[in-house]
Amino acid sequence: MPTFPTLAERYKDPNPYPHGVAWQDGQYIPVSEAKISVLDYGFLHSDATYDTVHVWDGAFFRLDDHINRFEENVRRLHMTVPFKTAEIRDILHGCVVLSGHRKSYVEMVCTRGAAPDFSRDPRACTNRFLAFAVPYGSVANAEQMRRGLKLTIVDTKRIPPDSVNPHIKNYHWLDLVMGLYSAYEQGGESALLLDHNGNVTEGPGFNLFTVHDGCVSTPQKGVLPGITRRSVMEICDSLDLKVVETDISVASLLKADEVFATSTAGGVMPVTSLNDQPVGNGEVGPVTSSIHHTYWDWHTDTRFIDPVAYPS
Repeated sequence: MPTFPTLAERYKDPNPYPHGVAWQDGQYIPVSEAKISVLDYGFLHSDATYDTVHVWDGAFFRLDDHINRFEENVRRLHMTVPFKTAEIRDILHGCVVLSGHRKSYVEMVCTRGAAPDFSRDPRACTNRFLAFAVPYGSVANAEQMRRGLKLTIVDTKRIPPDSVNPHIKNYHWLDLVMGLYSAYEQGGESALLLDHNGNVTEGPGFNLFTVHDGCVSTPQKGVLPGITRRSVMEICDSLDLKVVETDISVASLLKADEVFATSTAGGVMPVTSLNDQPVGNGEVGPVTSSIHHTYWDWHTDTRFIDPVAYPS
């Protein structure tokens, strides 16, 4: 008689979880054991907010800025987290300490939760908080960081800000995911989405900057005001570089001397190709390089770092 695999064997997750530690329901657990209910509106409706901070060489970078933004977005979504700021900080530190990671991607999440009797009234839900720390990952790999990303401007439009406020980090990523597939089909490495007026917005998990004659610009509307974006604007001030938030047309973007992307997952990442055409001379530019190096220098600046107290 033939034998057949059991349901558990047939549906076993083929992708092993990275080594990491999560906090959920009052305890630290392996990240592979962190779960939410299939009835949680965070899963069913993408009804959640989150924030991501990184640990570099054993220290959080701009941790308070990330927690403050997370707390503000929880309030904007009419959710509550039963922890004070200092308690959230302690939970995140705990995830990193127990994971042992000295370079880590650390996320805090609040979901709408589930409602009694599967009610459609979000006010009936009990909000859920969880956090986790896994190994650090970057939007751009080492080769892309060296020679620059190849971006494709796609036809997929970014969700308009009067529908979903882009200042609130969320899991409404289908426009970004469809944009990625469009970019891949055209030979790009990542996507850049426009708004419905044809202006540049952002890409999957990153903000964008252009450089024209030494002046640095970044889109002002339809984008998440990223913490790394904020750092770059402060760095520009420190380097006496003019930086402005403004509308950026495709024509202006394609005429830029330099282009770079910013993200907590990657920092300052050069872009040297747009729509398979070189940006400037096709090399990583001097303004991008200067901002990139200053950004990583700030990771040893006591104004911005929060060292992790690993056990000796």
